[in-house]
Amino acid sequence: MTRSSRTLAEREGGIFILSAPSGAGKTTLISRLLKIFPEMLLSVSYTTRPRRPGEVHGRDYFFVGKEKFAVMRARRGFAEWARVHGALYGTPRSPLDRSVRRGRDILLDIDVQGARKIKKLYPRAVSIFLLPPSWQELEKRLAGRGTDRRENIRRRLENARREIRAIVRYDYFLVNRQIGEALASLKSIVVAERQRISRYKALRRQRSALSRIYGLKADG
Repeated sequence: MTRSSRTLAEREGGIFILSAPSGAGKTTLISRLLKIFPEMLLSVSYTTRPRRPGEVHGRDYFFVGKEKFAVMRARRGFAEWARVHGALYGTPRSPLDRSVRRGRDILLDIDVQGARKIKKLYPRAVSIFLLPPSWQELEKRLAGRGTDRRENIRRRLENARREIRAIVRYDYFLVNRQIGEALASLKSIVVAERQRISRYKALRRQRSALSRIYGLKADG
């Protein structure tokens, strides 16, 4: 790669936010997206909720006590944090800053509260909301998981109503009617956002960068 090509290729890492109501199929979509883009990082949140069967500390979440969570929060170690379904969740800030600086994309699986805070802190972050195909299908999926009690399902449905109303604050939305179709749309968003001029450091610093790289005249 020539020096000129490297200059053009220098890109800030993108922060991609994916939010969805419980049961919309977000976990499956994320897993498949990371297979398409293995270089993309997945932000691992901290939480005070109990670990569920099959979950791995450091892969699914960092499971910590309320005391440690409070210390990290006091030290401004979270880019955002919130109380969700009675537990505390927080997105560590250092992986986001490091990814942006090193030109590596990172994906955040967070709720609407967190997405709003991340967008305020990182204005170029890309927010995407995943919708279920219908309300009836969402109810069916939650009941069929067998991991939640009836009261928890009712609470998740109430939260889903509030979350869906927040869709107007997002940059994109997807409807998960069929996982392959939703994945193709999500992939297209990632590819398009990677080509934004605003993400390329050289092109933001100097308007003449393209002219220099391609040997164009100043008025070309």
